[in-house]
Amino acid sequence: MDARSWWREFPGAVTVCDRAGVILEMNESARRVFASDGGAALIGKNALDCHPEPARTRLRGLLAEGRSNVYTIEKRGVRKLIYQAPWFESGVYAGFVELSLEIPAAMPHFVRG
Repeated sequence: MDARSWWREFPGAVTVCDRAGVILEMNESARRVFASDGGAALIGKNALDCHPEPARTRLRGLLAEGRSNVYTIEKRGVRKLIYQAPWFESGVYAGFVELSLEIPAAMPHFVRG
């Protein structure tokens, strides 16, 4: 296994953008999730163009500030955790990664300490 390719078949959707919001990579799951929006054809397009307001303004802020954004959604009865976080190359902010993971309606929560 190529240690750099694990994410390609990862069961959650992984989308990678540069600092301007241009989509650089999408794994197979992300391509399926966003198939109705163009799937793999979204690579090279700007993610800002894929979001309506107020999400576009929020995304623009994430890109400019290099900060994380985490929330849950429910769409067509499927709950998801959306985790957007900056990524770095040689210590320099390079853009953000969005993980979209399906989660069950109820799941255990553990407090460890």
